[in-house]
Amino acid sequence: MWWIVWLVICVGCVIVEAASPQLTSVWFALGALFALITSLIKPEWWWLQLIVFVVVSAVSLALTRPLAKKLLSKNKTRINADRFIDEEGVVVQRINNVLGEGQVKSKGTVWSARSEDDGVIIEEGAHVKIKRIEGVKVIVTEIRKEEES
Repeated sequence: MWWIVWLVICVGCVIVEAASPQLTSVWFALGALFALITSLIKPEWWWLQLIVFVVVSAVSLALTRPLAKKLLSKNKTRINADRFIDEEGVVVQRINNVLGEGQVKSKGTVWSARSEDDGVIIEEGAHVKIKRIEGVKVIVTEIRKEEES
């Protein structure tokens, strides 16, 4: 009777894994598969099946998760907007966070902009560095003359 439980758990984990874009339950499917095999060999030893499930799931998770994480992180592609981060730009409209105004031009693209420090006003024509993107606005810091040399 326990083999049905392990089969349902295994199939359920495989379905969840297939429906998910990330690795989520493959380790538990493997643990359930080994527990299913154990239940066919020793059907009356439910506690052994549970131990097999936990041990196989934990070991497979410990061995494969760091490798999978490393491989998946290498395949991350930067989105188009990310190419502006750490780039320089020129203020084309004065940046004033309090008034909610400001624009920066970088690589031929004009962005709505905010200063990284709310108390800083950056005048038109100033050179800035794009620190990050929040929504549709770039967050910038002014490049001082001494930083350029």
